Amino acid sequence: MDTTVDLDTFSSLVERPDESARRAGEERWQQLDKPRGGLGQLEELGSWLASVQGGAPVRPLTAAKVVLFAADHGIASAGVSRLPALGGTARRVHAVLDGTAPVAVLARRYGAGLRVVDVGLDADPSEFPAEVSRFRVRRGSGRIDLEDALTEAEAVEAFRAGMAVADEEADAGTDLVVLGDLGVGSTTVAAVLVGALCGTDAAAVTGRGSGIDDRTWMVKCAAVRDALRRARPVLGDQLALLAAVGGADFAAVTGFLLQAAARKLPVVLDGVVSAACALVAQRIAFRAPEWWRAGQSTGEPAQAKAYDRLTLTPLQGLGISMGEGVGALLALPLLQAAADTLAEPSDVPAMTVAERGPVEPPRLPTAAELLNRG
Repeated sequence: MDTTVDLDTFSSLVERPDESARRAGEERWQQLDKPRGGLGQLEELGSWLASVQGGAPVRPLTAAKVVLFAADHGIASAGVSRLPALGGTARRVHAVLDGTAPVAVLARRYGAGLRVVDVGLDADPSEFPAEVSRFRVRRGSGRIDLEDALTEAEAVEAFRAGMAVADEEADAGTDLVVLGDLGVGSTTVAAVLVGALCGTDAAAVTGRGSGIDDRTWMVKCAAVRDALRRARPVLGDQLALLAAVGGADFAAVTGFLLQAAARKLPVVLDGVVSAACALVAQRIAFRAPEWWRAGQSTGEPAQAKAYDRLTLTPLQGLGISMGEGVGALLALPLLQAAADTLAEPSDVPAMTVAERGPVEPPRLPTAAELLNRG
């Protein structure tokens, strides 16, 4: 694999969504028989979909895909999470793959595809299907309060892996990506990146992550503080920053976000991890955030700071902090509703009786039966 990547090219590769299509979408809303602004947030979402699709009427979203990047983080060994540092991420990946994880259940419910990309799990790759681990860069990452997470060559490899996944999804006809992550210790890494890029101290970006208590929060806060000291000298070089205090998943998600924007593939962000990567990506291509929507707010302070800097408003305030794309996936019905409402009626797929199953109305008692009960 090529060990270099020219980040400057993304500034020209990433275009703004089609503004004329957005205006056409807004005009189409006005033509519908409804009060002005009567559909609230659905109207803004529909107009955004028109702009990223490049035309109005909007095409219904029929090929959404949840893409989860998975990796372990050395900082987990510092005791910053309630989840076990060894084997915790791998167990969650297995739950996704066998269909029992919440994201798998909801993806089936909403008709979305589901893909897991292992770029840095600390587990034997033979545990997972070859398709899952074919982009793996290394096992785990360095402990970022003491050492670099990756070498710069590994950061480039992970970044390019994310780009390759975006290309595969765009070529496969995916029309919307719900972007998530799997990784114990990942909220600590995200806090460091957001703190470094926003110029804030550790306490302002350190959240409760996996539901940690006060003592563990202080340990986590100290780890973020020490990693911030290591991050500041490389703030001007995004790949060096991802190598120093990121991880294979963070580098891959950043590459994915940029290439998806270049390929005009819209993305819904999930938690603080994707928000932190979006903040890094914005430094590389300032127009890229126009191709993204924030699925929900988790309550993590670092996510709130990142979204404020990105000028993204979460679609929902569900407070789902488990990652795995669950919170963002719950925004999919909103986007589907916006697309269907702004599409040509003939384009909206109807659920057949075979798909929903026969519906029999309940039998109600007759008046005589009711009287006889008395």
